[in-house]
Amino acid sequence: MNPVKEISKTFIRPVVQRYLLKERDYTFGEIKIKILPGVFHPAFFFSTKFLVEEVENENLFGKSLLELGAGNGLIAFVSEKLGAVVTASDLSETAIRGLHLNKEKLQSKIEIIHSDLFDSIPQQAFDFIVINPPYYRKKAEGEAQLAWNCGEHFEYFEKFFSQLGRFVHEGSRILMVLSQDCDIFSIGKIAAKNDWKLHEVRRKKFWWEWNFIFEVRLI
Repeated sequence: MNPVKEISKTFIRPVVQRYLLKERDYTFGEIKIKILPGVFHPAFFFSTKFLVEEVENENLFGKSLLELGAGNGLIAFVSEKLGAVVTASDLSETAIRGLHLNKEKLQSKIEIIHSDLFDSIPQQAFDFIVINPPYYRKKAEGEAQLAWNCGEHFEYFEKFFSQLGRFVHEGSRILMVLSQDCDIFSIGKIAAKNDWKLHEVRRKKFWWEWNFIFEVRLI
């Protein structure tokens, strides 16, 4: 294991975990949100901010955008500021509670849906779908692990790629962030089985770890 990563795992991560046991404020530009305990915090986990950077490069004005598994909702609220008509979903009830709290705080108009992937989302075709998925090959034991673990057999990705086609149109853009820590090859195989492919559009190294943004495209 990378020595910097080992130091982080041993010393830094426990401190961060203790810090996140309480409700915290987080500011990104003009957007100030509350992060509830158990919800993915963008200050300590770089994938959210990396995906925000990519979203900020897009022309979102008047476009429909779904943040699937929105967690803290930063991407959703940034996208709304950029002119998108935004839907934010999550399976975690804590995340949903936080989204409603921040929606009111920001006087936002995003639509919030409690949903297991696309299950409870009304049938429609989004212009953009943005995903920061769970990708560790483990069973999610409790709500707090929903943002991290995708199931022992990649159940999250099996379901995601099987449902995706019903919520896009020919010009839709689907962006997903993944880390070198996950099994990108196996996720790609699941995508291909459902006639999708992962096309890398950007990569960036945060400390010891590469993160990748993929555009999900039809084969």
